[in-house]
Amino acid sequence: MKQIEYVNCFSCGKKQLSKDEVALNKKMIGREIKQFYCLKCFAEYFDVTTEELLIKIQEFKEQGCALF
Repeated sequence: MKQIEYVNCFSCGKKQLSKDEVALNKKMIGREIKQFYCLKCFAEYFDVTTEELLIKIQEFKEQGCALF
C-alpha cells in the first residue's frame, strides 16, 4: 500500500495541504514544483482573493482536470 505523503505550505508552514490546494499549485505553477502554498498564501502570491481561487478550483473540476 502506498504511503500518503503530506505537503506543507512553503510560506506559512500550514500542515497537510488539501488535495485541492496541491492540485491548484500544480495547475497554476507547474506539475514539477517542489514547494507548495496553502490557499491563503497562494492568494497573496497571485494578488487575488481566496474566494476567486475557490471558484477557479471548481471551474477546473467541472472541466474535468485530472489534477483535481
